[in-house]
Amino acid sequence: IYRERQLTHLTDLGKAVLPMLERALASTEAVRRRARQFQQKEMAPLAIGLAPSISASLVLEPIAEIREFVPGLHVELREETPDRLVELLLEGEINVAVVGDMEDKPERIDDWALFEERYVAVLAPSHQLADLPVIGMEALREATILDRSDCDVAHKFLRLCFPDAPPQHAHSSSREVHLQHLAAAGFGIILAPEHMPRLPSLKALPIEGDPVWREVRLLAVQGRRYSPALDAFVKVARLRDWSLHTGSPLEIQHHS
Repeated sequence: IYRERQLTHLTDLGKAVLPMLERALASTEAVRRRARQFQQKEMAPLAIGLAPSISASLVLEPIAEIREFVPGLHVELREETPDRLVELLLEGEINVAVVGDMEDKPERIDDWALFEERYVAVLAPSHQLADLPVIGMEALREATILDRSDCDVAHKFLRLCFPDAPPQHAHSSSREVHLQHLAAAGFGIILAPEHMPRLPSLKALPIEGDPVWREVRLLAVQGRRYSPALDAFVKVARLRDWSLHTGSPLEIQHHS
């Protein structure tokens, strides 16, 4: 600060750092306000992790249901690979996660099967296979398959659909929306879980014999105290009749 008689002025250095100080003050006030809200039970945070192959549409109705009786519900959705979601659970960065198939998980992680669903072929109506009622195995093996990075059922597709040679991959992405735009533009077929919402410019077809299924599972940390928001979400998710949403109740046996 530079003083001139009764007046004060910021120096050039003061002018340069003032915006940073103002942002720091605003952040501090926001943290204090958030802490007061939490202490007064005005805010009920719930951080939900979703694997890339799990659509946020799956958790919207359970969230809407618990919002009715959990005041101040504040939901955060995070998308990460299943392994990273487990790490975030153990670190306390998220409260609960929804994933597909997992080969290994720590003993400290509780998990519950919610439902089972099949994988289908998603493609543009202009695709040469789009008019078929079902995508046959030979046609699937000759088609260009859009590669989903970190796909949780890739090993199943290789074993059940492509035992002799890997699928033809020309394009890939870890983001579902990117794959759908590629498919809509005619670049190939997506092998996607049936529940996944699709662009209006795409259609889904069953794969001959419905060879690939996966379980969708709910994960939480064993023995950790549940907040009211987490407790409500876990109970609603576990008691929910997911067949109304997916058409694939877990108890039906579709395959060996």
